Amino acid sequence: MKTLFSFSFLLLLLAQKSNAQAPVNWTKDQLLEPSELAKTLATNKNIPLIYSVGPGALIPHSVVIGMTNDEKNVEAFKKKLNNVPKDASIVVYCGCCPFEHCPNVRPAINALKELQFTNYKLLNLPHNLKADWIDKGYPLSKQ
Repeated sequence: MKTLFSFSFLLLLLAQKSNAQAPVNWTKDQLLEPSELAKTLATNKNIPLIYSVGPGALIPHSVVIGMTNDEKNVEAFKKKLNNVPKDASIVVYCGCCPFEHCPNVRPAINALKELQFTNYKLLNLPHNLKADWIDKGYPLSKQ
């Protein structure tokens, strides 16, 4: 019985590991709280460059890149960044699903690192855009 339990536990761990994304490639200091971005948007001053790297752009001032799990969208993102100063204030977000399952935030962060940007943040949407932005009443783009 103990062997069966151990084997089952091992299978469960392997299944979780295969469904998980690569380790996070951002630091805690690089997470931007939604309330902070909402406050900045409300003042309409010093608004960072905001890139949606997921399925849509619902946050005001967002530039739609598309899902960066697709290499052509990563390349489009890099092109958009061509003439942007390396120290520009940049925020990226997806919000399609929890970070541990999101296929889009890691490629976007990798692109920013590869291009040697120094002042970028990942919008802290650990659950999804609906729960962490929309349901809190933060502003939405007029689409």
